[in-house]
Amino acid sequence: MRIAILGGTGNEGFGLGFRWAAAGHEIIIGSRLTEKGADAADRMFELVPEGNIKGTNNPEAAELAELVVLSVPYAAQKATLDAVLPALEDKLLITVVAPTGDKASRVWRLPSGLSAAEEAQQQVGDKVRVVAAFQNIGAHHLLNEDHELDCDVLICGEKSADKKVAMGLCEDAGMRGINAGALQNASAVEGMTSVLIAINIIYKAKGAGIRITGL
Repeated sequence: MRIAILGGTGNEGFGLGFRWAAAGHEIIIGSRLTEKGADAADRMFELVPEGNIKGTNNPEAAELAELVVLSVPYAAQKATLDAVLPALEDKLLITVVAPTGDKASRVWRLPSGLSAAEEAQQQVGDKVRVVAAFQNIGAHHLLNEDHELDCDVLICGEKSADKKVAMGLCEDAGMRGINAGALQNASAVEGMTSVLIAINIIYKAKGAGIRITGL
């Protein structure tokens, strides 16, 4: 697939892009600044010389892509989506956004009472399908292709077909995707990010993750 990663210069977006590029997907790294996207693409190409990788600004990346991944801090979510909105129509948007407050290790409830994923869906409208995934994945081991990522990815969304696409991307990145129900459930999944950060701090770990048993 041709995948645009908005905010692909950050650690998690870049790490996921690296793994997808290594799996054969075409990756377009988006950034607020064209030159930053291009620089990140050059860095990724050094890691995946056989990869099909491009870097540009967020609006152009979204326009060129079949599928768009939103990997920005929550504070930048609204402005980023506003900038790319015309390019998102009839596309699948996978959001990786996991809001955290002043203390990242404590769950922060958004003033709207919604999840960041639900806010994104409200903003982009019904012509864009939003799926939440990869919120609980730490970036620490993503660039080590030989490292087995010992975690599952909880995927929330309204359409089973869209969640299956996300599951395929999980598999390509070396993880197992789990259908976690409706987009509304993303609120709990996003909150687990702070729980995992707390666990990492308490146990002096770097990659605490989630495993779903009994399946």
